[in-house]
Amino acid sequence: MTLQGNAVCKRCRREGVKLYLKGDKCYSRKCPVEKRPYPPGQHGQGRMRKLSDYGVQLREKQKMRRIYGISERQFRLYVREAIRRPGVTGENLLQLLEMRLDNVVYRLGLAASRPQARQFVSHGHMLVNGRRVNIPSYQLRPHDVIEVHEGARKIPPLIAAIEASGGRALPPWLEFDANEMRGTVLSTPVRDEIDTDVQESLIVEFYSR
Repeated sequence: MTLQGNAVCKRCRREGVKLYLKGDKCYSRKCPVEKRPYPPGQHGQGRMRKLSDYGVQLREKQKMRRIYGISERQFRLYVREAIRRPGVTGENLLQLLEMRLDNVVYRLGLAASRPQARQFVSHGHMLVNGRRVNIPSYQLRPHDVIEVHEGARKIPPLIAAIEASGGRALPPWLEFDANEMRGTVLSTPVRDEIDTDVQESLIVEFYSR
């Protein structure tokens, strides 16, 4: 494993859950979180001190940021938008993150991880409704169609990602045609359709302090 790979896996161990940042490895027994389910460092296996309410909220916020690969500044903007929208703020926040183009590319199985999905989008490999979009944070809407650009359909990492994602469950709010390398956003996901392991209410409390 490279130094970069070690650093990525340490993020998962720090949060105590899989953040799915390493693609296939996260689904295998080689995942360090399964082998060493405690924080990195020489004191990782020792007794962990109890966190304050603020500490718990902070850890949950950091976990969500790392799962979706969002900077602190970006994350604050998403929280503000979630608060502005009608409905439950925590669910609004998750919906905004799930409807990002890079996340949907990952959910469709067109990338092995969200970081790889961001790379594919940034390199112009994805089309939205027939037009090339190279902005990972691009907000999708119901009925949008995402497909692989014709010139990128033979890229080995993309082909490998599609083949590897065959056993990964597709969210009910998405539809995917592997032969056409094309997916469709059927609807905006509700909380029960989002499997992200976070307590979004704690994050809302963190920013409400």
